[in-house]
Amino acid sequence: MKVSLFITCLCDLFYVRAGKAAVELLERLGCEVDFPEAQTCCGQPAFNSGYQKAAKHIAKHMIQVFSESEYVVTPSGSCAYMLKEYESLFVNEPEWQERAQKLKAKTYELTQFLVEVLKLEDTGAVFAGRATYHTSCHMTRLLGVQDAPIKLLKNVKGLELINLPNSQDCCGFGGTFSVKMSSISEEMVDEKISNIDETEAEILIGADGGCLMNIGGRIERKGKPIKVMHIAEILNSREGQACR
Repeated sequence: MKVSLFITCLCDLFYVRAGKAAVELLERLGCEVDFPEAQTCCGQPAFNSGYQKAAKHIAKHMIQVFSESEYVVTPSGSCAYMLKEYESLFVNEPEWQERAQKLKAKTYELTQFLVEVLKLEDTGAVFAGRATYHTSCHMTRLLGVQDAPIKLLKNVKGLELINLPNSQDCCGFGGTFSVKMSSISEEMVDEKISNIDETEAEILIGADGGCLMNIGGRIERKGKPIKVMHIAEILNSREGQACR
């Protein structure tokens, strides 16, 4: 099975380990992974800020970049949803809307791809640690991926997974929201960290780089001994690895 990796800006710049883990995991599970080098940002910042013309320009480019891909897989629920949102940009351009729908049909967030396409709930991962999982808003509420990450994490040998209180609450990132409404965002992420503290977890796992960057940055500023890891790193872990 051929898979094209859409790495996303945050994985490319801040969570390189997550991107590398995603590739290693997919290859270990039998996928042939390619990386179209012409790929760019998905256009979500422009789209969410109301710059539809700029977002449409990026969308056309990305549709062309992945036009020959069998599957497009990304370690980000938020960016996966943006690729699926492209069709809404081309209401008056039927040719491009049809091409956007084709991209939508073959685009998957990483854990969604593992469970829905590869039909896997156990990646053979081994990771010793006490962890809790943050559910990101775009991935759960918009993309509709809720169960796949939990199914996969529950089958990681050695991992003690603790439910996160009020897990449905936003962490306060929201892309440009955290910039435009920084004081509100700060209160929201502090509440999220308070809930994480309640679990006494040593690791916070997430599937979106934006949430991990937001929560992880605040955790570091508060000096808390909590590791922040992308779910791809956990699912790719093998015997002998532990909390890093």
